[in-house]
Amino acid sequence: MKRNLQLLLVAVLASGISLFLYQQYLLPVTEVAQQTVSKSKVKIEDTLPQDTGVKFVKHFNSSDADFTQAAKKTVHAVVHVKNVSIGRAPRTIQEYLRGMRGGRAVQGAGSGVIITEDGYIVTNYHVIKDASEIEVTLNNNRNYKAKLIGAEPNSDIALLKIEAKDLEYLTFGDSNDTQIGEWVLAVGNPFNLTSTVTAGIISAKGRNLGAETAGLPSFIQTDAAINPGNSGGALVNINGELIGINTAITSQTGSYIGYGFAVPSNNARKIVEDLIEYGNVKHAVLGIQAATINPNMVEENELKISQGVYVAGVSDGAKEAGLKKDDLITNIDGLRVRKLEDLTSYVQTKRPNDVVSITFIRNGNEKTTEVKLTEFERLRIIKAGIEIGNASSEYLQYFKAKYGVKILGTLNDRINIPDDQFIITRIDDQKISSVKDAKRIIQNKAENEKTKITFKDRLGREESYYF
Repeated sequence: MKRNLQLLLVAVLASGISLFLYQQYLLPVTEVAQQTVSKSKVKIEDTLPQDTGVKFVKHFNSSDADFTQAAKKTVHAVVHVKNVSIGRAPRTIQEYLRGMRGGRAVQGAGSGVIITEDGYIVTNYHVIKDASEIEVTLNNNRNYKAKLIGAEPNSDIALLKIEAKDLEYLTFGDSNDTQIGEWVLAVGNPFNLTSTVTAGIISAKGRNLGAETAGLPSFIQTDAAINPGNSGGALVNINGELIGINTAITSQTGSYIGYGFAVPSNNARKIVEDLIEYGNVKHAVLGIQAATINPNMVEENELKISQGVYVAGVSDGAKEAGLKKDDLITNIDGLRVRKLEDLTSYVQTKRPNDVVSITFIRNGNEKTTEVKLTEFERLRIIKAGIEIGNASSEYLQYFKAKYGVKILGTLNDRINIPDDQFIITRIDDQKISSVKDAKRIIQNKAENEKTKITFKDRLGREESYYF
């Protein structure tokens, strides 16, 4: 009997100790794990104190991700855009001057996104470029003739308008708040298959695809399938908010191979608002010549940081704010700057006279200054089909020139001048040092009066043409 009583006491004591340990260690961790899983619905791995050796793992169930509401909201706001243009236009100055003209009508197609209930639609510029006629088809198969309100070729964004009311539309989300790994949907009309929805994640942000996309905002990269015909369509988050305009793919076949790119919504929104309010796009500049910090810079200059923007020269607002050559920019308005594209893409969302906060490092010390953005002047010379902007002294050196203006791009396919191969040095035999010089000359000419423009190439050779 005495032995049985001892065994009973040992059993009770052991149970008490087990209960105490469970309440003190196991139960709290289990509850925390369960609460975290229920809130985030993502994989969670939580390890107990070393002495227990217990590990809990909860896996994400893909069936928990519901895209139906975002898809339902988006498909009705994405439209099919068709254009008719004249094919095979001259590709060089010489062809244009020889009188080569376009021939047959060519129909192209893409997508667009309704952004107001009364019919404003945003799309890619390349979808409607040179269109003589634009037709929009809604998800309910209703057709409308669309009017081109304006465009920003350098950002590949265009704004259309149809005469309609009470349309379903998308609201802009904040593309700066998007995160790598976030679920997204791409909605458009690939291969003329209307109202197609694909899902994926944001694969990267701040993408620059090289020289062919120079001037474009840095892209959002996604693995949601984007194919020909998706251009101008919507990239939306799980809430159905517009966070990008699908624009490009990287592919050797011309079809999707896992990489799609979208213009961030903040850049597209600023362009659209400018076109509606001003009729043109207001361009702001920080006033620096800069480059992304690379490993060679870090090694040669013994830099203490490996990411950011190196300031090679200053002017305008940056100079007035106290920025100097050799400063290292790391932050703008609270956003981290890892490379030059981060900086330029953000500035493209601003307007002249806006003020931004710049954090930079000088001589190993972190500083902050407020910079007032200035206007980037540009001029469209309609007769010549080109757009020009001011050129820095460093840029002119490439052309062995002391004066001239930069060619920003061509306005249509009548003429094709590589913008990095020529500058304009004279108009009507008068030296041109700035956009203001060009405006003064052109504005004083009669409408039917020909304009003589002198081009200079990188070898320093000049040649003049009449337009």
